[in-house]
Amino acid sequence: MIDWIDWGTLILYTIALGCATYVIAAHIGYYIKQFKMGHAYLFVMAMFFFLVSYDIKMLVAVWMRASEVFGMRTYDLERVQRVVWMISQIGTSSALIILAWLSRRKAFNLRLRWIEKLHEKDDV
Repeated sequence: MIDWIDWGTLILYTIALGCATYVIAAHIGYYIKQFKMGHAYLFVMAMFFFLVSYDIKMLVAVWMRASEVFGMRTYDLERVQRVVWMISQIGTSSALIILAWLSRRKAFNLRLRWIEKLHEKDDV
């Protein structure tokens, strides 16, 4: 039986998905600009990777909850949803590990040198 908790969770997941998507859309120009200039910092890229992974995870959460609430969840669909959830969780956890490691080292200004080298090659 579907109750108010299932509906509430679906609404909250949808709000989280909308907010995460907005944050990505609002900052995508900054990320692209930094990448093109060759001034990409590992912390910033890890944060972007986390946001994208989280956004995908919330999309899957809405998909899972909606299929449950509306009674469309089958065994095969649930297996597909769980695999996609696990993949998005790997991305989210990887980004959080990188962010935690950088925070522990207080290394917020580590630049991605390989990107700078790519830009140097293009300039020659």
